[in-house]
Amino acid sequence: MTFLDILTQLAQGISYTVLVTLVCSLTGLVVGLTLSSLRRLNISWVSPLIDCYTYVFRGVPVLVLLFIVYFGMPGIGFKVPPLMAMALSLGLVASAYLAEVFRGAFNSVDPAEVIAAQAMGMTRIQVLRFIELPQMLRFSVPGMVNEFTSVLKYSPFAYTVGIPEITKQAMTLTSTTLRGIEVYLAVGILYFVIYRICLVGVQLLSKRYQIPGMSPV
Repeated sequence: MTFLDILTQLAQGISYTVLVTLVCSLTGLVVGLTLSSLRRLNISWVSPLIDCYTYVFRGVPVLVLLFIVYFGMPGIGFKVPPLMAMALSLGLVASAYLAEVFRGAFNSVDPAEVIAAQAMGMTRIQVLRFIELPQMLRFSVPGMVNEFTSVLKYSPFAYTVGIPEITKQAMTLTSTTLRGIEVYLAVGILYFVIYRICLVGVQLLSKRYQIPGMSPV
């Protein structure tokens, strides 16, 4: 078996790796954006709950949380599918980090624009939707890219719940060929290629929607 053959066989798991990464990233994006937007509304009893959420989920290891969801919840009557288990572990951990990224990006919005919008009669929800969110999302692109990279690096944990992504394919191939160095070198190459392709896509979007005068990612 040549190195190209190893790459070809490992490539069978690329679709699962990309799927896990996208699902967990989307979960993190939606939940993180919701939490940061609620915090921005300055609701007194909501902010402490959000702070508690981000504190807990940034402190719990992803693998431990994944095992609690996938192997622990069936003990109380809830059987969670593998992909959903990844979303409820890696996705929620990502959301806690993204919530902090978005909070910093919100703070970068010029307060004078908010005051001007409120002086024109816009409600707090309208200010958030039309003034703050569009700018915040642009400011937060570097942080989102960084968190997406982390999600991609944590996606190999999916093999522990039976998802046949690249790492699972590599373990099977290593056990049959005993060529671990070549197999895991190929794994690293595939992950790097996936990362670069996704990064190019993000850079193109960032360049298209960047705020004038700001450098793209």
